[in-house]
Amino acid sequence: MIGRLSGLLIEKNPPQLLVDVGGVGYEVDVPMSTFYSLPALGEPVTLLIHHAVREDGQFLYGFGTADERAAFRQLLKISGVGARIALAVLSGLSVADLHGAVARQESGRLTKIPGIGKKTAERLLLELKGKLPTVAGGVAVTTGGVADGGQGDDVLNALLALGYSEKEALVATRGLPPDLSASEGIRQALRILARF
Repeated sequence: MIGRLSGLLIEKNPPQLLVDVGGVGYEVDVPMSTFYSLPALGEPVTLLIHHAVREDGQFLYGFGTADERAAFRQLLKISGVGARIALAVLSGLSVADLHGAVARQESGRLTKIPGIGKKTAERLLLELKGKLPTVAGGVAVTTGGVADGGQGDDVLNALLALGYSEKEALVATRGLPPDLSASEGIRQALRILARF
């Protein structure tokens, strides 16, 4: 089974990517939360993979964080939820937002996602309670800068704790120098977010 891909990003056609790994092109479907964090075409990228083998073929689903992949796998365990709905949920809500919606049992947050009706939303909230990652972090998408690990995880988690979305936090941390301390990284990221 494939658990991770590292290669060059060749094509981006939402929600599908083509990643060249040693001359072999892998088609990977990703949620929009991961798609927004991708580097430019021709740049190196690393994705965590969920490899699904079904009667009609083999499918690869890629994620920028371990938490996204874990949430995707939890969603797939729910009766009636397939990969398309699981990707839609993670495209509409970050893992932190999904965790918050489940903790507060806010079905309205889920019904705003295309393909999720009231009954499906209520079933998701019930079955996901206590089963999602508690903290969104551990960015694996190679974007350059401080968000690639170490202090970058601390900066990203701090921004998420302050209420910024995962997308905003990733944008703010992408260009930060990797040698910054966590506190300086947070200060600079907040300055970047203040310009939005």
